[in-house]
Amino acid sequence: MTKTLLAFDQAIRSHDDLLRRRHLDIWVGAEPTFTDRRSEAPEWLYNALGPTKETRACQMLAEYGVQNPGGAVLRTLGRQYPKEDRPRWSLGLYQRRDGCPVWRGPAEPLVNASVEAMATLSQVDEFWSQVAQRLNALGWPALQFAIETPPSLRIVFRRDNLPLSANPEREPRLARSSLHRQPISPQGARDELAEQGAYLLAIDWPCGQASEEASATCIELPACDEVAFFLTLLAVIGEAARAADLPALILTGFPPPVDASIAWTTLTPDPAVIEANLAPTPDLSTFLHQNRRCFAAATTVGLAPYRLHYNGQITDSGGGGQITLGGPSPEHSPFLSYPHLLPALVGYFNRHPSLSYYFAGDSVGNSSQAPRPDERASDIFEELTLTLALLKRQSNPTPQLLWQSLSPFLADPAGNTHRTELNIEKLWNPNRPGGQQGLVEFRAFRMPATPERLASLAALLRAIVAMLIQTPNSPEPTYWGQELHDRFALPYYLRGDLWEILDELASVGLGLGQPLIDQLLEESYFWLGTTSCGPCRLTVRRALEFWPLLGDASSQEHGHSRLVDASTARVEIRLQPCSAAAAQSLANWQMSVNGYRLPLRREEELDGESWLYGVRYRRFKPWNGLHPTLEPQGPLQLMLSNLDQPHALQLTLYEWQPQGGSYDGLPRDMEDAAARRGQRFVVDYRDPTRLPPTLEPPPEALTPYCLDLRWL
Repeated sequence: MTKTLLAFDQAIRSHDDLLRRRHLDIWVGAEPTFTDRRSEAPEWLYNALGPTKETRACQMLAEYGVQNPGGAVLRTLGRQYPKEDRPRWSLGLYQRRDGCPVWRGPAEPLVNASVEAMATLSQVDEFWSQVAQRLNALGWPALQFAIETPPSLRIVFRRDNLPLSANPEREPRLARSSLHRQPISPQGARDELAEQGAYLLAIDWPCGQASEEASATCIELPACDEVAFFLTLLAVIGEAARAADLPALILTGFPPPVDASIAWTTLTPDPAVIEANLAPTPDLSTFLHQNRRCFAAATTVGLAPYRLHYNGQITDSGGGGQITLGGPSPEHSPFLSYPHLLPALVGYFNRHPSLSYYFAGDSVGNSSQAPRPDERASDIFEELTLTLALLKRQSNPTPQLLWQSLSPFLADPAGNTHRTELNIEKLWNPNRPGGQQGLVEFRAFRMPATPERLASLAALLRAIVAMLIQTPNSPEPTYWGQELHDRFALPYYLRGDLWEILDELASVGLGLGQPLIDQLLEESYFWLGTTSCGPCRLTVRRALEFWPLLGDASSQEHGHSRLVDASTARVEIRLQPCSAAAAQSLANWQMSVNGYRLPLRREEELDGESWLYGVRYRRFKPWNGLHPTLEPQGPLQLMLSNLDQPHALQLTLYEWQPQGGSYDGLPRDMEDAAARRGQRFVVDYRDPTRLPPTLEPPPEALTPYCLDLRWL
């Protein structure tokens, strides 16, 4: 391990020690997403399902599980969305946190490809009998029966002394089809038999099970309400499988119960990505270790947390990188143990736009996957301000009151409470199965490129939560108005806002340490290029753009992704002196873009000053988008001149190759992508006395922080 990583790991341990000394129990989880960046198949660009995605997930889970022997691999019910006729697949690894094995049975064949999976019919029949015998030996009366519909071999048992029937004619639910072959109810997956104390096990022959590619015996598990019960059931099934000499076994069915003693990690399909729902951890050291294993497993099977586009632009995987905070149990969640925390957090995010935008992906704003409450109409902000004030008057608000008060605001414009930067669907939601877990999900994060950056983001959130727990009084929310999407579209101002947060954390003894700060401030995502002209340095960075939704928001709610107009881009132009002496002459320089004067803003800094401004323009003309008469406005041509200097600088920013034509495939690696970006950043020098006259932009094209070329 390098010195840099050693220093980073020490900073993570120091953060854990800070929270431990303050007796704060803040658990952290994450949902990193990975894509095949070399593929342009629909499943790796926009579709959730596809021909290779489940196989890649199996390979990734196998790599991840190698370092965690003794876990049970479960193929459980995944999510089901409108217009989908059955649940998506979900692969999971079920482990005890103390390291004791939970599974001693045969291997899962789709994870261990070297296993000879096919069993004989006599082995399957013996397995069926062995399971029933062992359940009866535990005092759980079990009855065997068979039906014609697969899974055909069945066992029903109870854990009490109530009468037990194995007659499907008297109890039709005993003949239910496989859970994986039927749609999930809008109210969520329910096991009505288990709710009444009857547990159904269904065993498939070595063909036709939930995953058609599988050739191993499959057993479908009921819903279990207690971890101890589920662990006992796994032990019974594993022992029976060994006694029957089964070569392999697939465990399917309902998702398992989880408590603080269990680590449950799943891989599921999402549009363009495989999403890893990592088990929450009590500290960041464990979180970092877990994510390093996850990232390594993804890399081994050819998946990446980022994409490289033809022109060299870097984006995240496409699935985001959400982080979740909570506690070891719902009742010990910091958001429920300290009822003032969640309102304070909503207010803190409102006052610090960097938490909403600096780490966000390409799509931001009220049409994104993680809009802010104040990105809706101004009357919503007024109501939110009132709600936060009313909650302050409550000395000990209940979880129900927190949910009822804040959930109407933590939603997108269509009322979707999942698409919001602070998702409290699993805080104390009485309307959602599994919605009362004391969790808050932070969604305004693009997928980090490294586990170290993901851990740094988690450290930032934990430190903010720790600070707000111990600071009960919070200022009033800020109404930013147009400034929110004007000033804070520029990375310069977002970085300054983030520094305010870091300084505030340091002032209360919760500073993150320089290795973590370096990770948070790393700016390759924004970087386009830099050059010098005389005593000046010119830097161009990508800025944020708030792409609008096309059509009515609610009309697109039933799709997996929504259609936005992504044709507009924004860049930040920043001019700095190369020396202290040069700072005096910066005001004499003139900047223009595509022939129009750029009115740079002067900003004082600790080590000098900067002059900067934003530029918006149309990158391309979409087949379906806004402004059908507006043509593409690239390339951008920046001119920096000063009559006292012998040369004027001409910088041309191309969207594609300057010489035209297509690229020869996607970039091979980061270096190839950087080279393509460099080719699009073309610098020339001109005679300042022979430049064409600069035009003044009309007032409607100017905001306090940006020139919008689309008006021109």
